[in-house]
Amino acid sequence: MLTMPFVTTARFVFIGGLHRSGTTLLGRALAEHPLVSGFADTGVPADEGQHLQSVYPPAKGYGGPGLFAFAPEAHLTESSPLVSTASRERLLADWSPHWDLARPVLVEKSPPNLIRFRFLQAVFPEAAFVAVLRHPLAVAYATSRWRQRESLRTLVRHWVVAHELYRQDSPDIVRLHEVRFEDFLGAPDAELARLESFLGLEPAPTTLAVRPDANEQYLDRWRREGRTPWGRIRQSRIRRELGDRVEAFGYDLDS
Repeated sequence: MLTMPFVTTARFVFIGGLHRSGTTLLGRALAEHPLVSGFADTGVPADEGQHLQSVYPPAKGYGGPGLFAFAPEAHLTESSPLVSTASRERLLADWSPHWDLARPVLVEKSPPNLIRFRFLQAVFPEAAFVAVLRHPLAVAYATSRWRQRESLRTLVRHWVVAHELYRQDSPDIVRLHEVRFEDFLGAPDAELARLESFLGLEPAPTTLAVRPDANEQYLDRWRREGRTPWGRIRQSRIRRELGDRVEAFGYDLDS
């Protein structure tokens, strides 16, 4: 296993959270800071680092959005055989052309990082990690645009499985910061300042447009569907099977 000394200043920041959880918006807001460099105009979906490297499979190798966390092999930890000095050098070679290396903090954002923080920490011990959580109904409905053959129950269950893996891993992450997307929507500059302070940066407000009601269309859809006979049956099953597991993360299916 690769071992390197831990240092106090985060050179690398890895952002993770399921697709449609708000990782892109948060990553871009953080990258506006004058001391931070993130990926932009790379030509790959959402400028995600998972598509710009050659060390491990991206989420699409395990079914893609709404499905990848169901694959046990998608969950990478410090026990992975991919943890090595060669992997670190390969990732740096792949990502460095897309960063401004003159800036002291370098950000990489990819949804499956949420269940790969332990692996990334083993390869980059000096890194900090940011998890973005968003209401499972918002994530599930937003993801359903790409996964029309999957049931809402499957997509909510994927949210639960992925976040349970994240919570299982989180005690082993030395520098971990959690952002609830709802908090960021309600007070973007305050939440961004909290993140920047965690990274040792002077707070800098974002210029990006942030809609405080970004979840409402999805929660309204859940309420509307719950007024129909089939919707009540479907929602009752989801609540019965997954409600308690969702509540363990501070969300509920009756908001």
